[in-house]
Amino acid sequence: MKTKKALMIVHQPRSSTGDVGMKLRERGYELDVRRPVIGEKLPKSMIDHDVAVIYGGPPSANDNLDYIKYEIEWISKALSSNKPFLGICLGAQMLAKNLGGTVQRAKDHHFEIGFYDIKPTGDGHKIFQNQKTFFQWHKEGFTAPKSCDILALGDTFPQQAFNYKNAVGIQFHPEVNLKMHLRWLYFAGYMLREKGAQKRNYQMQQRLSHGKKINMWLDSFIDNYFLRDKS
Repeated sequence: MKTKKALMIVHQPRSSTGDVGMKLRERGYELDVRRPVIGEKLPKSMIDHDVAVIYGGPPSANDNLDYIKYEIEWISKALSSNKPFLGICLGAQMLAKNLGGTVQRAKDHHFEIGFYDIKPTGDGHKIFQNQKTFFQWHKEGFTAPKSCDILALGDTFPQQAFNYKNAVGIQFHPEVNLKMHLRWLYFAGYMLREKGAQKRNYQMQQRLSHGKKINMWLDSFIDNYFLRDKS
């Protein structure tokens, strides 16, 4: 029997695939982690892969960097394959740009770092019926084109999730577990000084309140929406 393979695109040499990677492995997927940021190439097609995920990272989707432009253009291969594609944070912003949308900062230059509520809309009412609070870490957001279905809205960044055919883009980070969260706070704690960022202790309180529920939501999302045949 052919092994299912998941293409995982990350933006730092030592980035973790987090709970999304763990849950795909639990479902029988072999993870193929690629890092265009250090010159690694992406496959010429999705013929050898069954699912693709582009993660977040420090750069902007608007940066004039070769590997950023390369990834945005490559997304067309994932879309034409009709196989499940997930963009998380930067990955969602890249997806929006590929489709003709835009990426921009909040009007008041607020960040979202910590736990924030989203507002389901359309099909999102079913997807997010049991969990509406998610961990975020970003200063830019996407505006998806009209060809997309918006799944969730937010206060600081108006769009939080969208769907386009076989692809889903989410601004928040359900892949970040406690270990990853602590690492981010340690290595990028200076960002907690930014406007809108929640204090470290408050984030830990919210992690205790929502971490398990987000983990359960991710199981449901993967099984009932992301990997479900939408044709």
